[in-house]
Amino acid sequence: MNAPAAPPGEPRGVADPDMLDSELPAGRRSRVLIVGGGAGGLALAIRLARQYRHRPLSPELILADATLTHVWKPTLHEIAAGTAALEGPGTDFLMLARRHGFAFHLGRLERLDRARRQAWFAPLEDATGAEIAPRRTIVYDLLVLALGSVVNDFGTPGVGQHAIALDGPADAQRLHQRLLAECVRAEVQGAGPVAIVVIGGGATGVELAAELDGALSSVARFGRHLRQLERPAHITLVESGPRLLAALPEAVAERARFELEQRGIAVCLQRRAVEIGPRHVMLDDGRILDSTLTVWAAGVLGPALTPALDGLATNAARQILVTAGLQSISDPRIYAMGDCAAPAAADKPWPPRAQLAQQQATYLALALDARLHGEVMPQPFVFRDRGSLVTLGGRRAVGLLLPRRPGLGLRLHGWSAMLAYATLHWRHLAVLHGIPAALATLLGRWLLKRSQPSVKLH
Repeated sequence: MNAPAAPPGEPRGVADPDMLDSELPAGRRSRVLIVGGGAGGLALAIRLARQYRHRPLSPELILADATLTHVWKPTLHEIAAGTAALEGPGTDFLMLARRHGFAFHLGRLERLDRARRQAWFAPLEDATGAEIAPRRTIVYDLLVLALGSVVNDFGTPGVGQHAIALDGPADAQRLHQRLLAECVRAEVQGAGPVAIVVIGGGATGVELAAELDGALSSVARFGRHLRQLERPAHITLVESGPRLLAALPEAVAERARFELEQRGIAVCLQRRAVEIGPRHVMLDDGRILDSTLTVWAAGVLGPALTPALDGLATNAARQILVTAGLQSISDPRIYAMGDCAAPAAADKPWPPRAQLAQQQATYLALALDARLHGEVMPQPFVFRDRGSLVTLGGRRAVGLLLPRRPGLGLRLHGWSAMLAYATLHWRHLAVLHGIPAALATLLGRWLLKRSQPSVKLH
């Protein structure tokens, strides 16, 4: 497809790939474009803005995202179950941009033109499909792609038609609405329990299964039929591997399995889903599980957009291959971070965790500053695993905290794990808002929860 003509006022020639601030036309600052406002992209925009707040010659910082609201991805299972703060756990990008001093652009990245250093964004449309803004472009000097990931269905028949994948807030809201609809159906028809199958025994699958179990128990108390059942829900967690939470030590994984089974959640290990139907899941041993609601939470794949990134090298999982400095191996002006990136020289990809994106944001804030000033970032990026925490609904959690220096680590469960998990969320809020505002936000959400039902009922 031929490239669209550049809009009036934008450069039409091929850009010099090595031109930086000192060689820019008079009156134009260098421009850093960050595409993707997840945990990593937003943290990077804020860190860069803080670095340049009091500098006279600062670059132009633009954060672009397809939505107006930032939602911390580890809370998606709570949004899906309806147990997140009822006023909404999101934060407005426009408010953050104004507070910290970067620009925000609403738009979905459509493709790149690397020769002209242009990022093309799809037309903006309203809820009726009417066009608000046409297809448009942003010219960049340095580009950071923080596009996130989607779940990998491994070509399993029926996933797209009959299962919900928890890729973003819209999916979580859709899952919550489906959950409430199934509860109403069971209540009105005198049926039940509500049958739910969660595919994938990683952190997302385990947290979602536990959160849905607690949410359904709360919803059932508002009905007549469901509250008379011994269990209002029958939840099955299916994992193809020999145990849950493969990224965590076996003892932690066994603790999580024990907690789930104590609550009546069926854990099915070493079994693959081979077909998803409208009200059933077929396993590879021929067994058929009843399922009025199926959630797919297995595997990680780069976004479908990556083939349109003008020839950037990617791996089989559609992740952008990067150097030790997080630069694309195809274009040194383009950086990639988070779930959409993979190290080109390593045997295995980085783990898809929020802590990875946050560490990369810290690294890139320094690396981009060095690049803009003609300096070299001497040390490569190294991911330092600080452990993982998995919530199990209510006030329960399990996990492992790893020290900064080599050691055995600290296994947590119960209140101590839940406190550590809450601390991680608070630290993320502190990056976005600062420490005083983060504390006030958490206090406000806690007070609101005490005055509202424990589960969102709409």
